Amino acid sequence: MGTDPEGLSPGLSPGCSGMAQMARPGTDPQGLSPGYSLMTADSSNDSSGKGTGRGTGNGTDPEGLSPADRPADRPSDRRIRSYVLRQGRITQAQQRAYDALLPRFGIGYSASLLEPAAAFGRQAPLIVEIGFGMGEGTAQIAQTHPYNDYLGIEVHNPGVGSLLDKIGRLDLSNVRIVQHDAVEVMRDMIAPDSLAGAHVFFPDPWHKTRHHKRRLLQAPFVSLLASRIAPGGYLHAATDWQEYAQQMLAVMSAEPLLANTCENYAPRPDYRPLTRFEQRGVRLGHAVSDLVFRRR
Repeated sequence: MGTDPEGLSPGLSPGCSGMAQMARPGTDPQGLSPGYSLMTADSSNDSSGKGTGRGTGNGTDPEGLSPADRPADRPSDRRIRSYVLRQGRITQAQQRAYDALLPRFGIGYSASLLEPAAAFGRQAPLIVEIGFGMGEGTAQIAQTHPYNDYLGIEVHNPGVGSLLDKIGRLDLSNVRIVQHDAVEVMRDMIAPDSLAGAHVFFPDPWHKTRHHKRRLLQAPFVSLLASRIAPGGYLHAATDWQEYAQQMLAVMSAEPLLANTCENYAPRPDYRPLTRFEQRGVRLGHAVSDLVFRRR
């Protein structure tokens, strides 16, 4: 990604210790495994304070999923979720895109492994975008990196409709969407050692102490994510909530399958665009922390 003409993993940010770029399939001099075959739920992909737990929807389940959305083979799954579905306003444009384009670009949740080549109609590095919010950043990344495929995971209808609208207007062919719980998608649909990368941009910080248990990037999910990324691939997280950034850094650093590409936080890589929401947050003095870890 970024400046790599092949469209594989992005170059590391300047100043990161001793690593000029991410591993590329078949070319890594250190012998990292070749090949990239690449969820949480609702983040806003920005620094506006809307994050992974602030989606909209029917809200019929106290943990955030309607009974119809719960996998039939796991009827008693009562784990704490990182989001709560609430009713939210969807614009006419978002609704039109949702109705017209979801059948083409949407992938239904299934407790069976996704076949990326069949889903996208080609073989390409696959990157998961977890909690893409309104899809502004996801669409920009996909447009500027047409050689990668992007699987966006989101739960709320306005965000899915918004990204679908952008897919239609920009004529993007390298984005697919799963509207479902990210943990279940990663657990059931993504093969181990298959992803070129995973993005988790601005997940809900759940800033109240009693809600910290709902944060997405905790040890069990980071371990699951790491297991799905191919050796040499990367996990990139970003947040504008400093205390959450510190927790992310501690949790990701403790994961045996991951290695930090920098001493602590990374400069923002060129491939992650500044959305208008993040720019507003920066003007308000919100410091943004990026973390880029490589899969060992």
